[in-house]
Amino acid sequence: MIGWVAILPANRNSHDIGKAECYGLRMSSARNLRRVLLLALTVLSACAASDPGPMSRGRGDRFAPTGAFGNYLAGRFALQRTDMTTACNDLLKAQAAAPDDPEVTTQAFVACLNTGRPEATTLARRLPDNPVAQLLLANVDAKAGRWKATERRVAGLPRQGVTQVLQPLLLAWSLQADGRPDEALAVLRPFIDVQRSRPTFSLHAALIADAANRRDDADKYYRIARAEFGSSSVRVAQILASWQARSGHPAEAQATLAGLAGTSNDAQIALPALLQSVTSKPVTSPTDGMAEAYMAFASALTSQNANDLSIVMLRLALDLRPDLTAARLAASEIMVAQRHPEAALAMLSAVPSQDPLSAVVRLRRVALQDRTGKTDAALSDLRQMSADYPDSPLPELQLGDLYRTKQRHTEAIAAYDRAIARVARPGRNDWVMYYSRGISLERSNQWPKAEADFLFALSLAPEQPLVLNYLGYSWADKGLNLDRARDMLQKAAQRRPDDGSIIDSLGWVLFRQGAIQEAVKTLERAVELEPDDPTINGHLGDSYWAVGRKIEAQYQWRRALTLNPPPDDVAKLEAKLNPAAGAQPGGGPAGGSVAAGQ
Repeated sequence: MIGWVAILPANRNSHDIGKAECYGLRMSSARNLRRVLLLALTVLSACAASDPGPMSRGRGDRFAPTGAFGNYLAGRFALQRTDMTTACNDLLKAQAAAPDDPEVTTQAFVACLNTGRPEATTLARRLPDNPVAQLLLANVDAKAGRWKATERRVAGLPRQGVTQVLQPLLLAWSLQADGRPDEALAVLRPFIDVQRSRPTFSLHAALIADAANRRDDADKYYRIARAEFGSSSVRVAQILASWQARSGHPAEAQATLAGLAGTSNDAQIALPALLQSVTSKPVTSPTDGMAEAYMAFASALTSQNANDLSIVMLRLALDLRPDLTAARLAASEIMVAQRHPEAALAMLSAVPSQDPLSAVVRLRRVALQDRTGKTDAALSDLRQMSADYPDSPLPELQLGDLYRTKQRHTEAIAAYDRAIARVARPGRNDWVMYYSRGISLERSNQWPKAEADFLFALSLAPEQPLVLNYLGYSWADKGLNLDRARDMLQKAAQRRPDDGSIIDSLGWVLFRQGAIQEAVKTLERAVELEPDDPTINGHLGDSYWAVGRKIEAQYQWRRALTLNPPPDDVAKLEAKLNPAAGAQPGGGPAGGSVAAGQ
């Protein structure tokens, strides 16, 4: 996710380059935070609309609800599936049929807000006790320049639950907009003295002082924010670099943005545009500042896996500032996680080509095009990006990934070759290019070249568990370097003890070494972690056969066959289950894939 957190790789399903860092709100208890927030937004549990409407008989003598009750149930079901568009449509119908039911109104409001529908504002006026509804209405006042009204509405919010962090931030911005920067900073200072809230509040204090042209205060608070954040996220780096450049320190600004390269691969392609825009103020109005406050809170929610609530905050941010690309990228990430790639693509479609982060957005859009069945368009766009950004390896790297996922390994290798050729001096973060090319080389039966790529990737990132796993498993499967493979896989397992694919690889090298009893225990653990993986189930069957547990072995092989294994693995499994065909049960791997990182 991007914004107040680091950019994540775009559809990079062959590797995992780390989790995004939280913007700054490190709540003392994730569970308590989620409980409070959920209570603030929870609407209905079992209640229906006040007028349930008629019930009609459907096919098979089953009753299907209709009217307000039917629409409500359909909307609730859509909400549970995070299908917000359907939920909004159904719940609006239910609310129209039962306009005085506050619970139905609240459900419809949340769904409409999540989809950016204008009806959310109308519904919010019917919910005087709902804090999120009041936040949206505060936005309405702020956009209209009614800052006294904004201040009153924000000041009336409780400093607890969903508004306990937002309330002082929004209040400070409303005071700043009303020409009272001293009062605005006074609201924020007590929070700057608290360690867990210092990053967020010091940065907003700096932005407010900056907007009020109070340079000494701005410099002081920016320095505190930098000490807390560093340059670990693109949005924070943008803000800090802007101040450094505008304060006469362009070299510091360049260093701040250059530091992003070590934390985010995607940021590299955006660096030239970010440098060009560094002298522009990132926050030019109080409504911009309020949008940043919503972004900060959304980031904290995402770090607590409260994605539904994070989307609400991001919608509030975009309501104030539709051009806040960081919020669009963050929202699209959540939509992808919720399996709504079409919605994610639509969220990014509004980002203009002149935006400093447009290159990152283009990479994300390409990934989403492929996920929504527009592979030809994705390939075309990546080729154009490769021409538009001739110094960046990222378009060719993503092109190689796309080809590889389509099993077009010859074309993938060529794309990876071009990506690697664009890097003069490979660094630690470049391991992924060699790892990815190594996979396609291995799948193309070019093992010596693949092995060389894996070893070079390890020379760049010696502790990378994905590379350790792939190379270790490949050696074990070929009966090569078994002792070294075991050491590598044990190291990978220590770094990722709950990764079933890595535990399977460790079990398989133990099997190859003849440590069958230990292999059985390890592979049983792998199946517990990844019960639906055909390769892992096949491996467990092989280990059972080797210790004489033949009925259990046959069960595991049959189960593996039900889990959609590759065609070559199907033939091997069927042969093991058919002794009459002269098979050697348990004599070889059930499959040939390295599960992790594929």
